[in-house]
Amino acid sequence: MVSVDRIKSLAEKHFQKVIEIRRHIHANPELSFEEYKTSDYIAAVLDTLGIEYKRGIVKTGIVALIKGKNPEKRTLMLRADMDALPITEGNKTDYVSKNKGVMHACGHDVHSASLLGAAAILTECKDEFEGTVKLIFQPGEEVLPGGASLMIQEGVLKNPEVKLAIAQHVHPSMETGKVGFRKGMYMASTDEIYLTVKGKGGHAAMPADYNNPLLIASEILLELKKKFPNDGQSEIPTVL
Repeated sequence: MVSVDRIKSLAEKHFQKVIEIRRHIHANPELSFEEYKTSDYIAAVLDTLGIEYKRGIVKTGIVALIKGKNPEKRTLMLRADMDALPITEGNKTDYVSKNKGVMHACGHDVHSASLLGAAAILTECKDEFEGTVKLIFQPGEEVLPGGASLMIQEGVLKNPEVKLAIAQHVHPSMETGKVGFRKGMYMASTDEIYLTVKGKGGHAAMPADYNNPLLIASEILLELKKKFPNDGQSEIPTVL
């Protein structure tokens, strides 16, 4: 069994490299299902670590395996997403986005960097744990259908079969140095609902003679907010 002190020591060893990885990915964001250069970069890092992997799952996705002692005993999956958002970055940093109109505004650069950091730690101590760790670098988290469901359709939970999966997400409101855990689903998933609101035209000076569809749409949004006040987040994670 790997000791906590061993993990902490390896984390400190690889910390600066993880920062470098994160800043590189942040500076080179790509939109959903277009993460080709990101996928190339992640594969290159895995190569330096000597970790076996398979590319091209849902175009840009990567599945890597770290086999410990008795690798068939069980398989744990660690997952990170890679895509960015269609947002123009206004920050003034050395690693600001080089791709106009695209930004890692949701933290997926951190997710991928953290998973590569975990990969570096695990591969150094793979003789100290049993089973296999499967690493999933997922494309297209920000759109529908999401990359997770498509990767599952392509069999990422099999060969070897995954017994437990752990995903992660940055949480800016959580104190630095703390992590939170919650079993099962957490945070709202993305759905798309299309509604057509038809109004009645007229002159702005005579509102009683027409129906403004913008006001109707606003009322719909307000009523939905009343019905779902927690936005899908029902429980606070356990913080350690």
